[in-house]
Amino acid sequence: MASDTAPQNRRKRRTATSRVTMNDVAARAGVSAQTVSRVLRQPELVGDEVARRVREAIVELQYVPNSAASQMASNRSGIVAAIIPTISASIFAETVQALSDVLVPEGYQLLLGNNEYDLAKEEELIRSFLGRGPDGLVLSSTHHTEATKALIAGASIPVVETWDWEDSHLDLMVGHSNVHAARAVMDHLVERGYRRIVFAGVTNAGDFRAKARLKGYRAAVKAIGLDTERVLTLTGKPLSLASGAETMSRVRGEFPEADAVFFSSDVFAAGALLRCVRQGLRVPHDIAIAGFGDFDFSAHLVPSLTTVSVRAGEIGRHAANLLLARMRGEAVPTPRIDVGFELIVREST
Repeated sequence: MASDTAPQNRRKRRTATSRVTMNDVAARAGVSAQTVSRVLRQPELVGDEVARRVREAIVELQYVPNSAASQMASNRSGIVAAIIPTISASIFAETVQALSDVLVPEGYQLLLGNNEYDLAKEEELIRSFLGRGPDGLVLSSTHHTEATKALIAGASIPVVETWDWEDSHLDLMVGHSNVHAARAVMDHLVERGYRRIVFAGVTNAGDFRAKARLKGYRAAVKAIGLDTERVLTLTGKPLSLASGAETMSRVRGEFPEADAVFFSSDVFAAGALLRCVRQGLRVPHDIAIAGFGDFDFSAHLVPSLTTVSVRAGEIGRHAANLLLARMRGEAVPTPRIDVGFELIVREST
């Protein structure tokens, strides 16, 4: 008696050696392999009826183009590697989304890595990514190990450093000055009458942007002529609401005279604000709070949070367009783009 599985047995699983080829698709559609290639890469050069037959054959045969062969023929991988410091912050997600919005329609795919603000981990990621032959590289800082710099120089591919604004850079750069942004926050607080201002932020080894904001704070204290620096460093603390709440308690204990706190991130600032609400402190009447980043939730807190918008999407779009130009061999008239920042004044100050 025939087995119930006979029809399935007759449908043999394909192996690597029996994989569907472009010639198979061409034969099924009644066209040449060159025409199939055009449908895949330059469909505007093929008539609608021919293109329809080719696409139907592709679906029917479950044809998957051999990207490795295509890469060898074109001497390009179609990959752009990007490294961000953390996947937990929405602002970096905005940059990645903008990169994808520009690059994917141009035939590129993103290879994404997370270095957790660790330069050694960034070096490991770059070493691994370069083994895949990316056509371009997007980094989230201008700070790297010497080994990383040597790897990138040896790869001879375009690289865009983002989120920073430094005199020292490898190739292309898109970012903003964290020092100037911090100074803008301080100027605003002083204009509102605050004088005993605390800076609270992470100064972990790899978070150079937070260190730049601290540098801006210190420059403002000196330039404005405030009585003294008041700094709480959150070294080793995770980027979380709990860390912000804990820091607010430290501020009240170590600087009871403080009339304002400038946090290096909206996440910390939000946690601090919520702690104030629980403790019956009126913001900004008893103490003002400012953050950095203009996260989605910042406008919806009660009171809403004064912060700095860093235009994450613009960073991604400009970085992608600079890379595209370089990867096409086109001239780049502006290799350094400062996207600036915007001080968003809300109720918390």
